[in-house]
Amino acid sequence: MALPPYAGPLETTWYYGFRFLCACIFIFLITPILVIIPLSFNVEPYFTFTEGMLAFDPDSYSLRWYRDFVNNTQWRHSVENSFIIAISSTILATFLGTMAALGLSKSHMPYRSLMMGLLISPMIVPLIISAAGMYFFYSNIGLDQTYLGIILAHTALGTPFVVITVTATLVGFDHSLTRASANLGASPTVTFFKVIMPLILPGVISGALFAFVTSFDEVVVVLFLAGFEQRTIPRQMWSGIREQISPTILAVATILVMFSVVLLAALELLRRRNNRLRGIV
Repeated sequence: MALPPYAGPLETTWYYGFRFLCACIFIFLITPILVIIPLSFNVEPYFTFTEGMLAFDPDSYSLRWYRDFVNNTQWRHSVENSFIIAISSTILATFLGTMAALGLSKSHMPYRSLMMGLLISPMIVPLIISAAGMYFFYSNIGLDQTYLGIILAHTALGTPFVVITVTATLVGFDHSLTRASANLGASPTVTFFKVIMPLILPGVISGALFAFVTSFDEVVVVLFLAGFEQRTIPRQMWSGIREQISPTILAVATILVMFSVVLLAALELLRRRNNRLRGIV
C-alpha cells in the first residue's frame, strides 16, 4: 500500500521506519542461508572464504563439490529415498488432510475443536517427543527401519499442514453451490469433483506442498526410524557433518535452497489464485 498524499510527518516516519525494520529482520534471517551459496563453489575443502575467493579469483571457484554430489552413490541414493518418501507421504497426507478438513467444515460435526486440536497436535508437540513415541510404537509392530514406517511417520507430520490450509480455503466457501448442484440432480461424488474440488484445489495443492517440504527437510524422525538403506538427504547431511566434513554438504544445501525458493514461489502463485477465486483483491 502506497503512502497516502495527506500523510503527516508521524505517519511518514512510521511508514518508512516500519519497512526499514522489516528489511533488517529479513536480512538477519536470510544472510546465514545466503552465505553457504558462494562457499559451495570453493575449490578448497574448507568451510570458510579463502583469500582467493575474497579477491574474486576465478581459480578459487569450482563446481568440484557439485560433481562430487552427482557422482557419489550415497548421495544419489539419499536423493532417491527423499523423493520416494516425500512424494508417498505427501499423497497420503493430502488425501487424509483434505477429508478431515471437509468433515470439520460441517457445522453439525461434533467435537470439532477437539478433533482439530488432535489433528494439528503434531505441529504443537516437540518433534523429539513425537519421534521418540513413533520409534517405540513402530518398533513394537516391526515398522522401524522400513520405508513404510518412515512414510507413515512423515504423513502424520504433514497432515496438519493440509488440514489447516484446506480449512482456511473452506472458510469462505459458498455452500449454496453444493445445494444448487444437488437440486440439479448431481450425486455427492459429482458435486465433490465438479463443484467443491475446483474451488478448494489451490488450498489442497498448497497443503500438499507444505507436506512435501516438511517430509523432504525432516531429519529428527529419520534419525530415530531409518536404517542405512532409508537415509534421506537431511540424514546424509547430518552424517556428513558428524563423520566426514566435506563442502559437498554446502553444494547440497545450495540445491535445497533453490528448490525451496521454487516451492515458495509456487505457493505464492497459488495463494494469489486462491484469493482471486474468492474475490479477495
